[in-house]
Order: sequence, then C-alpha cells, then structure tokens
Amino acid sequence: MTQNGTLIDSVYRQFDAASAAIRLPEDLRRHIRECNAVVEFRFPVRVGKRIEMYTGWRAEHSHHRKPTKGGIRYSEHVDADEVRALAALMSFKCALVNVPFGGSKGAVRVNPYKTPVDVLERITRRYTAELFNKRFIGPGINVPAPDMGTGEREMAWMSDTYDAMSQSDLNSFACVTGKPVSQGGIAGRTEATGRGVFYGTREAMSREEDMKKLKLTPGTEGKTVVVQGYGNVGRHAAQIFRKEGGAKVVAIGEWNGFIVNRDGIDLDALEKHRAKGKSILDFKGAKAHTKDPSKVLEVPCDVLIPAALENQITTKNARKLKCKLIAEGANGPTTPDAEAILLKRGILVLPDIYLNAGGVTVSYFEWTKNIGHIRFGRMGKRLEAGREHRIVQAVEKATGKTIDETDRAHFGKGSDEIDIVRSGLEGTMIEAYGEMREALRRSKRIQDLRTAAFAVAIKKIASSYDSLGIFP
Repeated sequence: MTQNGTLIDSVYRQFDAASAAIRLPEDLRRHIRECNAVVEFRFPVRVGKRIEMYTGWRAEHSHHRKPTKGGIRYSEHVDADEVRALAALMSFKCALVNVPFGGSKGAVRVNPYKTPVDVLERITRRYTAELFNKRFIGPGINVPAPDMGTGEREMAWMSDTYDAMSQSDLNSFACVTGKPVSQGGIAGRTEATGRGVFYGTREAMSREEDMKKLKLTPGTEGKTVVVQGYGNVGRHAAQIFRKEGGAKVVAIGEWNGFIVNRDGIDLDALEKHRAKGKSILDFKGAKAHTKDPSKVLEVPCDVLIPAALENQITTKNARKLKCKLIAEGANGPTTPDAEAILLKRGILVLPDIYLNAGGVTVSYFEWTKNIGHIRFGRMGKRLEAGREHRIVQAVEKATGKTIDETDRAHFGKGSDEIDIVRSGLEGTMIEAYGEMREALRRSKRIQDLRTAAFAVAIKKIASSYDSLGIFP
C-alpha cells in the first residue's frame, strides 16, 4: 500500500473512467474488469541442507483471445493483488496494440539478487512444473515472458522444464517468450520494451500541434531525457534515445541514488564502467546524489522516463516535476491522483499500457516464429537482396554514376530478422498511437491519453462479445 493506494486500485479507477466514457453496459463492464482466474500455491525447494517454502502466483485476466500472455516477476514484495493488476494491464495492453493474446501475469516471492543461481534454477523449474500441472502454461494456453527480476536465463529454464514434461508437443518452444536466440528466441526481444518506449515517444513528439502546447519543437533531436530505473527497459530506452533520437540523457536514477550531467551522460563510458561491476554512483562522468533516490524525478528535462517500479509519481511529488512529457516505461508508475495534477499542469503523459507494449509485441513475433518453425527473413532475404541489387544497377545505368560501395552493400543486403522485428514494432507503436489520439480527438468524454488508451482497448475486448448481442 502506498499513500495513493495499490496498483490494483489504480487499474480499476482507470478502467472505470474509460468504461464510463464509452458507456459500456454494466454487465459487460463487470465481466471485463475482473480476473477470470488466479492460482496461488506454495512449493518446497532445497536450499543447502534445509527445505524452504516459496509462494507463487499466476493470474489470467481475460480469455477473449488465446493464449493468455504475461511476464513472470521475481520479487520479495509481490502479492496476489499486484499479480492481478498486472494481468489486467496485459489484457488492455495487448488489445491496444492489436496483439491477439489475453492478459496474464505470474510471480514468485523471492529476492533474485540475493538468491544463489542454483537455487533460482530449482525455484524456476519447480514453479514451471506447478504451472504445468495446473494447466497454466502451454503454447496455446498461457505463455509467460520475462518481467522484473527475470530474463532470458529464467525463460530458458522454464522452456526446458516444459519440454521435458510435454515431450510430444512439437511447439514446446512457444511455451514462453523472451528466450535466448539460440533456444528459440528472437532477435530484438531484449531491447523491445525500451525500443517501444522510444518509438512511442518519438511518434507523440512528431505531432507539431501537440508539441506546440508543450512549448517544444517537434521530434526528439536535442531534447533532454531523465531515466528512473536503469534496468533492461531504462538502459535500452536511454541508449536508443541518444543514438537514434539525438536526445541527451542528463540524469539516471537507481534504487540507491542517481547521477546528473546537464551536458549529457556518456552512456558508452557508463556501460564500460558498469561492465567492471561498478555502481553508476561511482561514475566519474556525472555528479552522484545518494540522499533521496526519488529526487531524480525532479531533475529538469523535456522527457521523463519512469522505468522502475509502480507508484513512483504520487500526489507527494507530482507538483515538483520539471518535465514537459512523461513516458511511462514501467507498469503503473503514476497514480491516478498524481496524473490529475500533472494534466492540470499541462504535462503530457504517455500511458504504460501503450508505451510499455514493446515487449509483448515482440513476444508475439517470437511466439509466431516458434509456432511457424521458421526464422523471420529466411525465405525472402535473398529474393529481396537480389531485387534491390537490380534496382541499384538500373539507377546507375540511368544516371551514368556509380553508387558508393558502402551504400551498395547496404541496399543489397536484404532484411535480417532484427530488421523485420524492429520494423514491425515501429509500425505497431505508430498505429496504436494514432488510434489513441483519434479516440481523444473524437470524444468529449475522454480528456487524456490514458483514458483514450483504455477506451480503445476495452472496445476491442468488448467486440469479442458481439456474437452474444451484449455490445452494440
């Protein structure tokens, strides 16, 4: 519980506001709002010479599309309500970006940073076995993915365990996503959520009319960025904003402090520093602050990216923020009461169910790759490369000029899997933002992008019930 309520409270308030705005029938509202199923279980794991008991959860919010989809969170503070809230967000997130999955989420109460690797492996494999026995995992049933505290390694353990328990399943690789590429994963999945944050923010900042209200020029070039949370999402978002967006990252926050450099942090140097096992607070290229880590949110900037935990922006600090735009990389970083303050101040908030959807979008690509049993780009790359090479030759013949060898190699290489994945993610984020913005423009009952995002998602879920005659 925080001063502004729990994450499940926030999700319900956001859902209720959007369903009221689109006048969703009460019976359908009740059906879509609640989780369909939540399983909680305890399981033993040997730790040294003793047996420890661990608690795990898996929630399935909606079965309007199958399979259900959502990450596995490892945290010593997680509980059933948090898992339910995250599962609900997954339903709306998938619907918004047109990914045909229902929403799910899972968790184990454990501190992954203080638990030995061999114990984590036993926990993960036993957790997977529990899900298998309860029919809460499977390529056509429920497909986990990484979340806070988990990554490729844990997904590889889960995939291997599932495969051992279902040897006749030809599609066993598709039981989880976020796996190593060598074990059925897909190029670009690790960076996907951070890249989605960039694509979504860039699209929002391309709208001249909207940026004029924020007193910003269109585009990300030259804009200042602050990132709270330098994990997988925050780190990739920061790098992509700098390298591809031309932005300047001026502050980075972690759980124990933050660093600031108004001229821009050298992220390549920072990565080399971290590769030596050193804290960002010891980095010589920025000034460290350790007294109150949350103060990183108050560093002046154009774009603030909260990419840490939920409930970071509350009524306590919402009036102190000095940004023009908030790009929610984390799940639920802003409470509803805090957002009301931000909107009154004229700050644009790009909601998590939109901006955080890069991970599940690329997970969908990985799942379809596993189901199809073929690498993206394998069949068409040579054909595409040959066609591009002939176009280059035609241009050279028509102009009488020779194209530089570097450019020639670029034009004629064809599309690799990573190119296709990034293109698909970019198109997905652009299309979804257009739907959100159009919903906001057309309805006087919708006043902000979060309500618009929920409204678009709820309508898509509700349309699944057209055959029942419930939704007009």
